[in-house]
Amino acid sequence: MKLWRREHHDSASRRRPRSRRRLVAATATATATASLALAAGACGGSAAPATTASAARPNIVFILTDDLSWNLVTDQIAPHITALERQGETFDHYFVTDSLCCPSRSSIFTGLLPHDTKVETNLSPDGGYGKFQQEGLAGRTFAVALQAAGYQTSMLGKYLNGYGDPTITPTTGPVPRGWSDWHVSNTTGYAELNFDQNDNGVVRHYAGQDNYGVDVLNADAQAFIRRSAGKPFALEVATYAPHQPYTPAPRNADDFPGLTEPRDPSFNTNNTDAPAWLGQRAPLAPSVLTNLDQAYRERAQAVESVDKLVGDTEATLAAEHLLDNTYFVFSSDNGYHLGQHRLVRGKQTAFDTDIRVPLIVTGPGVPHGRVISQVAQNVDLYPTFTDLAGATPARPVDGRSLVPLLRPATEPPSWRTIALVEHFGQASDPADPDHEPGGSNPTTYEAIRISAPHLAHFDGPVEAVYVEYNDSKHEIEYYDITKDPYEINNVAGALTGAQRAELHTVLAGLGNCHTQAACAAAGLPI
Repeated sequence: MKLWRREHHDSASRRRPRSRRRLVAATATATATASLALAAGACGGSAAPATTASAARPNIVFILTDDLSWNLVTDQIAPHITALERQGETFDHYFVTDSLCCPSRSSIFTGLLPHDTKVETNLSPDGGYGKFQQEGLAGRTFAVALQAAGYQTSMLGKYLNGYGDPTITPTTGPVPRGWSDWHVSNTTGYAELNFDQNDNGVVRHYAGQDNYGVDVLNADAQAFIRRSAGKPFALEVATYAPHQPYTPAPRNADDFPGLTEPRDPSFNTNNTDAPAWLGQRAPLAPSVLTNLDQAYRERAQAVESVDKLVGDTEATLAAEHLLDNTYFVFSSDNGYHLGQHRLVRGKQTAFDTDIRVPLIVTGPGVPHGRVISQVAQNVDLYPTFTDLAGATPARPVDGRSLVPLLRPATEPPSWRTIALVEHFGQASDPADPDHEPGGSNPTTYEAIRISAPHLAHFDGPVEAVYVEYNDSKHEIEYYDITKDPYEINNVAGALTGAQRAELHTVLAGLGNCHTQAACAAAGLPI
């Protein structure tokens, strides 16, 4: 069977998603959701009670954005997303294993760190869909475990870089194992308009202004939820938005006039004692600043359609009487910088702008408006999903279930205090959608992001990032985030020999251990 068999699908033949008035205040969101639930009950008597099976087996909805930075999660830009924060828990120390699309997504799907997935980049031979397949990871995703446990599973949107490339022969057919429902596009999806999408093995072309990418996914998501009501399901909607080229829905193209990129202290500022790849850069020219503001505005416009997806999904869950038995998880594959440290645009660094991303969870038993300060990573999503579903992972993973943190009465007595970040090379291939010309990407590095009450050779709590570059210079960085929250002053030179040795030992240990149980048994903070 061919992976990509094209069918033309224009806007006239595509049923448009049901319109829904945009709610611009969190209170309105809550009121509308409640009203939908009450109205549904009024039309058909009382709300249908959950069956015993469904009550014991909650649904999971996972919305994963692309390149979403925390500074886009505001009431002005994304009122439904900020409402989720008030309805559930926000993890404010949630870090990705690499601030690059495919390695990060591979960690999400498998619960494995990059040194265990061996997916190092976005493109073959060292990364992308081809490497994911070569390593046998398509059969090790959380979807495989959930489907084996009786869940209906759906994957919508962006899967992995390189999926749909005709030069890559899939070993599992056009739809990878574990997925009951599949609506996934290839690289044409970045444009959001005029793209190809594999709909359960048949590729259709979506043309016209009415077939905006996120809206197509939105319609597919609501249809899947309605079809699956009465059976436990797991739905992942992975938007391309707000990845460049930052294409908004046509209805949002003129929104937020005058909106500018937030100017924090790191914006257009040189770092002290910067590594060679970052160096000392000239101030950003006025024309560059104008372009950055335009990029931020377009990213905000693109996020509006994601926010609508969140609101529409909550409304559908309420209308189908599923909201009280559904865990709703919202996140991003990595962050993004726009002008910070005089880097024009992109990710891949170990700065918090790039590795610290939103993770918001709502659902049964999850406290409202609670902020979780424990260190979490994207490798934790796989074991969290299987834990919630009562499913068994096919093989041990590197991550740890977040379920104890979602239920305060069962919080664990100890938790990790350090996150490992592994990055491989500069994404220098112009074919890579994350290639940034001009040397703005870091060389290969390993880093640990620390949020610890104490370390052996440090006084008091430690909130910091430590980076070792694996190039010919072997440079290091250390930013004391308690004193320097915007990571401007590299104070690695002020570390004592004992402090540097301790940091290196932890970094090397985490970079060479395999599975959470083995790392914990070795005394590593994972």
